[in-house]
Amino acid sequence: MITRSKQASWLLIAGSLLILTGCEDQITDDMPPPVALTEEAVGHFCQMNILEHAGPKAQIHLDGLPYPLFFSQVRDGVAYERMPEQNYKIRAVYVTDMSKASEWNNVGSDNWIPAISAYYVVGSNKAGGMGSPELVPFSGQEDAMTFARQHGGRVMVLTDISDALVLGNASAAPSARVNETATLPDDEDYRSRLEKLRTE
Repeated sequence: MITRSKQASWLLIAGSLLILTGCEDQITDDMPPPVALTEEAVGHFCQMNILEHAGPKAQIHLDGLPYPLFFSQVRDGVAYERMPEQNYKIRAVYVTDMSKASEWNNVGSDNWIPAISAYYVVGSNKAGGMGSPELVPFSGQEDAMTFARQHGGRVMVLTDISDALVLGNASAAPSARVNETATLPDDEDYRSRLEKLRTE
């Protein structure tokens, strides 16, 4: 026999699920779809053909702009999103799905996933397209774990990746502290690309 309190609990849970489902539909409908890479796509920092760079990429859709900003590295895209100087409303962030990539030097042009849903290998021995440490995204957690076993690093979700791991040269080893203060890396090229964002 279902008591009145249990019935109320079930109604509350059911109502919450309906609300969450509605929110998910609203977010999905509001997000612009990812754009496939072409010869015309250039990196926001380097202004070079993004297809000439190895490794995963990122694209960020900003409110009021018809085309996304492309980034030759996922790390650059995440850094752009987190910088307080970035004053556009971000509508969507997509990253390359390395679960569907055939190889590091040819990751594909249209295999994108929302950045928030990816599993990232942080601290691997694979450098990104601009030669800096990379956040390597996968749609499959097992794929990410396999990559980490082969190339080092550890698997994390985006919300657990600290600013220090994005902007600084902090290690992603399991024993490393991931909440330390963010510092700009020693890589002068990476530093200059971040500084460029502050002046745009």
